[in-house]
Amino acid sequence: MEVTLTIWIVTILGITGLILLDFVAVSRKPHEVMFKEALLWSIFYIGIAIAFGLAVFAWQGSDYGTQYFAAYLVEKSLSVDNLFVFIIILAQFAVPVELHQRVLLFGVVLALVLRAGFIAVGAAALAAFSFTFVIFGAILIWTGIQLARHRNEDPEPNDNAVVRLVRRRFPFTDDYHGTKTFVRIDGRRLATPLLLVMIAIGSTDLLFALDSIPATFGVTQEPYLVFAANAFALLGLRALYFLLKGLLDKLVYLSTGLAVILVFIGIKLVLTYLHELNPAIPHVSTNASLAFIAVVLIVVGVASWLKVRHDPAARAHAGRMTGGDHEDAGPSEGPS
Repeated sequence: MEVTLTIWIVTILGITGLILLDFVAVSRKPHEVMFKEALLWSIFYIGIAIAFGLAVFAWQGSDYGTQYFAAYLVEKSLSVDNLFVFIIILAQFAVPVELHQRVLLFGVVLALVLRAGFIAVGAAALAAFSFTFVIFGAILIWTGIQLARHRNEDPEPNDNAVVRLVRRRFPFTDDYHGTKTFVRIDGRRLATPLLLVMIAIGSTDLLFALDSIPATFGVTQEPYLVFAANAFALLGLRALYFLLKGLLDKLVYLSTGLAVILVFIGIKLVLTYLHELNPAIPHVSTNASLAFIAVVLIVVGVASWLKVRHDPAARAHAGRMTGGDHEDAGPSEGPS
């Protein structure tokens, strides 16, 4: 797939423009986002993502168009798991509802920057060393197995080493001060809990990128399509949060479904490498991948609905990579 520098620049400028539109039109004045507003913005971003995919179909043909939609579906499904963690972080740090969209917008921007770097490194590694397919595949298989093992647990933000380090190094206020991350009280410069929340969100984005980027490369090896799929999935993440936050705890089998998808893509990457060594070894086509992922997500939705219908007390969990019990700690436990 030949993508000129001009196309890259136009794409990046377009994504930057959407972020600025989001910031100016939605996040300039902090407020609680209601369902109708979230629905309209979700439709807007999904519409842009679909329009881009149709443009790829017309520009590069059905093969690359299918690769893009498969990558977008992978990223969109994995981003729902991101939302679980965001809800946990926002709840544990008692973030005021009017600040949720500001925190999420920061998380989206940081995630885009981090993932752009990961995509560049991943693309270079795949081009230079085909064995990278096996490494990526092993990461996804391990992640999927761990997620399945701990599917009924939730991550603990205070397990985050970066959050613990910041707690030790900065004095914090007990209360939020609007959108400020630092304030001066009695001559002392203090960090607000909002800084800690943003750091927790940002470092969580980094961890998710370690899984989602290999997963996206599992359905397409085109860096341009990987970047576009990530960008459009992330741009709609903030609106999706406000749209689904009341429904997420009903998707009781989501972690299991995502674990299956990650293991499947991991195996696909390993088979891709083996197929290059020996064409007699079968590989999984993009169409088959797209169909498999779609079927898993449909099964997850239907099974979750049936489970909640028969057991209203059933609640979904984000899942975690490692198990263990940890004590909760609020944002004000740092030095003050």
